[in-house]
Amino acid sequence: MTRVLTLAAFAVVAHLAVLGPGRAQEGDFGAFVEALRPDATARGVSRKTFEAAFAGVSGPDPEVIARTRRQGEFSRPVWDYLVGAVSPGRIAKGRAQAARLATTLKAIEARTGVPGPVILAFWGVESDFGASAGNLPTVRSLASLASVRHRGTLFRDELLAALQILEKGDVEPAKMVGSWAGAMGQVQFLPSVYLREAVDFDGDGRRDIWRSEADSLASIAHYLRSLGWNPGVSWGYEVRLPDGFDLTRYRGPLADFAARGLRRTDGQPLPAKGEASLFLPGGIGGPVFLITENFEVIRGYNTADSYALAIGHLADRLAGAPALAAPWPNNAARLDGAGLKRLQQGLAREGLYAGETDGRAGPKLREAVRQYQIRVGLPADGYARPALLERLDGTARP
Repeated sequence: MTRVLTLAAFAVVAHLAVLGPGRAQEGDFGAFVEALRPDATARGVSRKTFEAAFAGVSGPDPEVIARTRRQGEFSRPVWDYLVGAVSPGRIAKGRAQAARLATTLKAIEARTGVPGPVILAFWGVESDFGASAGNLPTVRSLASLASVRHRGTLFRDELLAALQILEKGDVEPAKMVGSWAGAMGQVQFLPSVYLREAVDFDGDGRRDIWRSEADSLASIAHYLRSLGWNPGVSWGYEVRLPDGFDLTRYRGPLADFAARGLRRTDGQPLPAKGEASLFLPGGIGGPVFLITENFEVIRGYNTADSYALAIGHLADRLAGAPALAAPWPNNAARLDGAGLKRLQQGLAREGLYAGETDGRAGPKLREAVRQYQIRVGLPADGYARPALLERLDGTARP
């Protein structure tokens, strides 16, 4: 896939909005490319590199533009997303990769503090362990998005960063490929992330996230460390709520949660140190998690809650943990993007939500939902269900 800036750049691309309905004509596209030259030169990109990068790129790719409207992590229920992301086949393949690459993963963990199963989980979800890294030319994909002015200058800046990569010689133009969103290689980094975070772990003088497994795995770990990965805690733990548990106290020390009767479903004790918060992605009746600061680190790679949960759970399964104990509420009522946007707007009117009204669930919306639930005396599970929107719409009217 990359939150990140990765196709998992879904983390950035998820917020795309088309600012103009028309397609760029070839003449307009040519003018756009020419207008890049001064800024590319200022970043040290030679004329030779510039010409080679745009050789054969005569216009935007219409499929790239169309793909901006389809985002699986944000449009599908979390339980549906996990079916594909944490499948038996992926678990088996990941465990085989763990055995094959044990020495490399151990060396990377020693340098970065990021556990091997976590690194493998990102590699598996982003590119199926390198097998599906994307084959679209990165320069054309980014130029397509930039030429129709998605998110202002964001993709123009990424395009310039891609030219800088080509100037450094880490990859040839024909081999700089990736996703429709410009996320590159086995790790699905956007070019700006590559420039900051990619590493040459195999020592061949190139930071090669397209062909080198060692560079790809080490680059994932280096990025997570930069985002603040804490080696002392997991991403989270599946737990059981005791009867009568006070959901209004949903954030605090792990030791406090243990004292209040929360128990891990795998029978292991909760750590004595660290902070966590409750996460009920399917509401009461579905799996319950205590998530730590590392859950937010995962969201730094891709902002979707379902993505972060998939990475965490896949990492656990690769390390030998069992499947989730609680069943998902497959028939649970849920809000679509339009409904979530209405909910955000309604909670904003109540003075509880100050985030972007983008129709996507996330930590800010969960917090606002909980505060509203507490205000009106509902169980504070943070789950955005249709009944909550109906109630909010009713109370919000004059």
